[in-house]
Amino acid sequence: MAVMITDECISCNACEAECPNTAIYSAGMAYNLGGNEFPAVSEDHTYIVVDKCTECVGFYDEPQCIPACPTEAIVKDPDHVETQEQLMAKKENLDKVGR
Repeated sequence: MAVMITDECISCNACEAECPNTAIYSAGMAYNLGGNEFPAVSEDHTYIVVDKCTECVGFYDEPQCIPACPTEAIVKDPDHVETQEQLMAKKENLDKVGR
């Protein structure tokens, strides 16, 4: 399961520095994945790229962005439920293709 940033986000970007997968971006900022650039997922607030979020599996025991958030705007994404094995496979793929 990836995590997501809700509309409660105040765009402080405290979470961005905590992400080992560089999956968190400022509002309106294009993101990179595998050497390709993609349009921003949100124009309104900081956002997480689902394809890059591994909930910090392979780096930490739990997502680092959640405790960094001063508002509780970061939550588990119920639309992207993944097993530990799937999250580890995603991390390994990111290691190969580039974040």
